[in-house]
Amino acid sequence: MRGSNTLGTIPNEVVNAAFDNEWSPCKAWREHLRLTQSEVAKRMGISQSAYAQMELSTRPRKTTLIKISKAMGLTYEQLAW
Repeated sequence: MRGSNTLGTIPNEVVNAAFDNEWSPCKAWREHLRLTQSEVAKRMGISQSAYAQMELSTRPRKTTLIKISKAMGLTYEQLAW
């Protein structure tokens, strides 16, 4: 599934999940990629609770989105919408 994200596109499933469930793009992507918060946090070298706070943020910093996108194998642009 990771290979399909290399072009910088955002699947309709991710967009729909974000809007239908009122999720952040980070959560919608994480669910789409079937990752747990713990898995993403481990890839980032932080705790699960710290990642959970980032995922809930309504206005995450660009540097935060870059770190999350790298952990998920995405581009920054795929999270910054």
